[in-house]
Amino acid sequence: MTNKHDQSRRDFVKSSSLAAGALLAAPLLSRANYFSGSSDVIKVALIGCGGRGTGACVQALSTKYNVQLVAMADAFRDRLDTSYTSILEALEDKKDRVQVKEENKFTGFDAYKKAMALADVVILATPPGFRPIHFEEAVNQGKQIFMEKPVATDPAGVQKVLAAAQIAKQKKLNVVVGLQRRYQNSYLELIKRVHDGAIGDIVSAQAWWNNDGVWVRPRQAGQTEMEYQMRNWYYFVWLCGDHITEQHIHNLDVINWAVGSYPVKAQGMGGREVRRGKDYGEIFDHHYVEFQYADGPILNSQCRHIKGTMSKVDELISGTKGRVYFGDGLITDLKGKPLYQFDRTKENRPYQAEHDALFEAVSKGEFRYQDAERGAKSTMTSILGRMATYSGLQVEWDKAINSNISLAPRMFDFAAQPPVLPDANGLYPVAVPGVTKFFV
Repeated sequence: MTNKHDQSRRDFVKSSSLAAGALLAAPLLSRANYFSGSSDVIKVALIGCGGRGTGACVQALSTKYNVQLVAMADAFRDRLDTSYTSILEALEDKKDRVQVKEENKFTGFDAYKKAMALADVVILATPPGFRPIHFEEAVNQGKQIFMEKPVATDPAGVQKVLAAAQIAKQKKLNVVVGLQRRYQNSYLELIKRVHDGAIGDIVSAQAWWNNDGVWVRPRQAGQTEMEYQMRNWYYFVWLCGDHITEQHIHNLDVINWAVGSYPVKAQGMGGREVRRGKDYGEIFDHHYVEFQYADGPILNSQCRHIKGTMSKVDELISGTKGRVYFGDGLITDLKGKPLYQFDRTKENRPYQAEHDALFEAVSKGEFRYQDAERGAKSTMTSILGRMATYSGLQVEWDKAINSNISLAPRMFDFAAQPPVLPDANGLYPVAVPGVTKFFV
């Protein structure tokens, strides 16, 4: 899903050769720590061959310099093949950047390890339930990393990412997380002014991700339960985290960035008003959360997936001296008088910018980006909100993040049972506020 700041994948592809032109111009430094080969080729492995992984890979490859895709990994061969074809089509006259031999197209639950071993940079874009183990492996293998948000779906996963982030820092591995507003010019300018005191002390904030929702992939004959849930992954919490985590994390991250900290507690409400059938797994279709920060600000956040309702994807911050309207690129005083208006002609394409930043650092052999910790903590912010809406109780950050709650299955195998199963009518258990508990 996109808002007015987002750009289409094809736009990114067309712009990337311009934006990334200087990435490899500088001499390579400390090549032994950054590159596996003897040439100036930066070898890329794609882990997770869905739409987002495909787009990220195209952005990485769309440069006139020597960046090559050498390996791909996905649980499903048909997804890998579709991605491979789409990448070739998108690259147009740069198809020689795709150098994936047949034996380097890996499938199955352990495919990621094999693909990573062949690369310098790995793109992690599977459903987020797999992100913690994939990130940990990439760090262990000493790879430079781009990983999509969110970076986990449960507190145990967040802790695993935080631990691996410390090792990545020690190894001086660049890690960029796909919270692209952090790389968007308008947001950078607005946040800079917030931190410089343009609106005084922050007292409250609002964040929205309200729209129609996303795709549904119906069950097919012959699928095991594990395969069905992985194909229809958006509707299962262990894979997706619910849409408060998978999408609304963008807006929550902006507020965390502006405030400069993370919430200490949350309470809220949510449920399934429209999406109640078998195809919709166990997630809610609306969440409304009040997040409390230690130094006073309160964030009222809402996200909704209901067709025919008001669509809004945006953030607003109110301070003692003024307000920031992020979608409009505008700062006003408390009476509405404009204090600053971002020049839209200076806007960049943030999805491309985050890749440009990573590959520039890699090409120069420099250690610049450590996004994993803040990505993990903004992921935890969304999980905190989900725990509050699922339970209907106030949930404290410290208790939640240290709970060691894990949603992962005991075994990753297509014949294994996922952590949630349907009843005799094909319906999945759904959280009930006032009944669902996370702590004893």
